[in-house]
Amino acid sequence: MAKGKPFALQLCSSDPHRPLDANAIAAPHDPNKIKLPAHYPDTPSVREDFARYYDEIARFDGFFAQVLAELDKRGLAENTLVVFAGDNGASQFRGKGTLYEYGVHVPLLVRWPGKVKAGTVRKELISGEDFAPTFLEACGLKPLPEMTGRSFLKLLRGEAYTERRYVFAERGSHGGGLPTGTQPFDLARVIIGQRYKLVYTALWQLPYQPVDFNNEPFWKELQQMNKDGKLSPLHSRLLFSPTRPMFELFDLESDPNEFTNLIGSKEHDAIEQELKAALQEWMILERDYVPLPVPRPPVERR
Repeated sequence: MAKGKPFALQLCSSDPHRPLDANAIAAPHDPNKIKLPAHYPDTPSVREDFARYYDEIARFDGFFAQVLAELDKRGLAENTLVVFAGDNGASQFRGKGTLYEYGVHVPLLVRWPGKVKAGTVRKELISGEDFAPTFLEACGLKPLPEMTGRSFLKLLRGEAYTERRYVFAERGSHGGGLPTGTQPFDLARVIIGQRYKLVYTALWQLPYQPVDFNNEPFWKELQQMNKDGKLSPLHSRLLFSPTRPMFELFDLESDPNEFTNLIGSKEHDAIEQELKAALQEWMILERDYVPLPVPRPPVERR
């Protein structure tokens, strides 16, 4: 890049991405010492896989540190907006390829000396479509009128900011495989608020299949354990139910693991209807081809 000229640089890494390398770092994580998330079956092969996932994250951390060091070396660190973000959820259980939190909640770190206060943690909802208008505004430009995202520049600067009420995500095809199961193709939508989220699975009749490790030995081992009745009822339900709920409502505040589906609860009926209506509005505006989640009122016949 020319000295003294503005620049934009996007760097991508295959870490952490499957297949997960053995010995990705000099001191690999000990599978026996890591803490598994609550929705993980605890087997030696699952632990080994998750440890390799941590190893690739650590390797990427080293790569990112080199980038920051290069900015320091070139005297650019104090005048550069650095954004660290994930492109999708973790390729793990109920992660990438699903609309649970492990599949849609991705990291977002920002460093901008003099503009963003270091160490600040915010809980406002941000969508991936918000990046482009934010970067344009940070450069002193107006976002394009056709952009659907919302700039969160004021949030970064600590100024008054009207946050999003909801964010949305969808699941469709994954890769180029034929739609022979939910690994290469699924139809689901989600709406997420500050506390509650609603998942709408149109192909609820089909069981869950992981998109990136359906053929891994540890997954095949779990399949056999489930057939033999050796998995806990919780993990059997989460991973190997023959069908899935069409609608799932979760309270992320009291149930961050998304274990308890609140659909049908009288106590949560109002929030269920609110989220279904908001999701339906978004789907209509996006010209979505999936059937809408709110049933049409019955037609009065005369």
